Amino acid sequence: MMKEERVRFIDALRGISLFGILLANLLIFHYGIWGKEELEYFTASATDKTIYAILKIAVEGSFMPIFTFLFGFSLIKLAESIKKKNGKVKRHLWRRFIFLFILGLLHSTYLWEGDILAFYGLMGLFLLLFLNRKKKTLIIWGTVLFVLTGALSYGMEEKSKEELEKQSLYIETTNEVYQNGSYEEIKQHRNTEDPLYFESEGEKVFFSLFMLLFGPLLTSPMFLFGMAAAKGGLFLHMEREQKWYILSMALLPISLLLKSIAIIGEETNWTAVLLQMGTQLLCISYIGIFAILFIKFSGNKVFIGFESVGKLSLTNYIMQSVICTFIYYGYGLGQFGSLGMLNSVLLGFVIFVLQCIGSYYYLKVFKRGPLEMILRMGTNLSWSGHMKAKKKKVKLQGKPV
Repeated sequence: MMKEERVRFIDALRGISLFGILLANLLIFHYGIWGKEELEYFTASATDKTIYAILKIAVEGSFMPIFTFLFGFSLIKLAESIKKKNGKVKRHLWRRFIFLFILGLLHSTYLWEGDILAFYGLMGLFLLLFLNRKKKTLIIWGTVLFVLTGALSYGMEEKSKEELEKQSLYIETTNEVYQNGSYEEIKQHRNTEDPLYFESEGEKVFFSLFMLLFGPLLTSPMFLFGMAAAKGGLFLHMEREQKWYILSMALLPISLLLKSIAIIGEETNWTAVLLQMGTQLLCISYIGIFAILFIKFSGNKVFIGFESVGKLSLTNYIMQSVICTFIYYGYGLGQFGSLGMLNSVLLGFVIFVLQCIGSYYYLKVFKRGPLEMILRMGTNLSWSGHMKAKKKKVKLQGKPV
């Protein structure tokens, strides 16, 4: 029963995090991945600006780490499952993460630039280095990298005149192309236009190598904490763990204050540090709040809806991109930059409610989502998606006959 409840909570937590990710992504769908930080390029009402600020403080950056935490958690559980079936753990995980990376590249190339799947695929390969580490080691590494990430955030970014001009031109072009362009025009813009300014090709190569080498280290704390949580048996006895959930809830006002100062206040050398710390602490607080609510109301239809979405998280994530790009981009309804944040948030609620209902009834007929099944097939190299359990070789002792 405890195992069943643990699985239900993880699925439900994945579902609620996907809802938060959708709300945060609406900023990108509506304004573009660069335009969302520069509202002066858009006509925004007072209501839009208020909702924008609420999303930036309470949502953006604090639900993705929950998904990140769950990725690390599920990585350990998947490795344990493969090991029980006597499979080659790292070989299966390599295939899974390579396949996830490829799926992410297809998603970002042909549909939407805000993809996270390719990044998760690369992070999965990086996390294999920590697969056999002890819980304590994972916590130490996660804590050190968390502090290091915050320290490296100190300082203000000063953009040159050339950088500002190129960014401005990119945002203006994006607004025109995404609102009125055809599918091919939007895809061409997404895959060929670069908003970053580099003085030389060498500088661009150096930047790319730096992000490739140090990016995983700077983004890994919540992945490692998730792995440590799985190895420590977190969520196995949720009733007994309530004091820890309540303790994490105490981080809510602190984290919201840190993010509010960073987002609303005047920019200083500490702005990025406060934002980095606030987003991660708010994530931990949300996990605790949701755990307490789940203990008390796990049988509620709302939580069953979250759970259903969480079981089909990969399929639902891609479906959100399909629906929202059609609504906002020129080859669909062309609402890019004009729908407004209030209408966008209401749209997000409608989409997610429909996903909850659709996922619930889909799971009445099928065990897994279509993309979840394809990922399993690629991981296990099996058309059925199942991994064949191998029998352990038993050495027989005794004298030969």
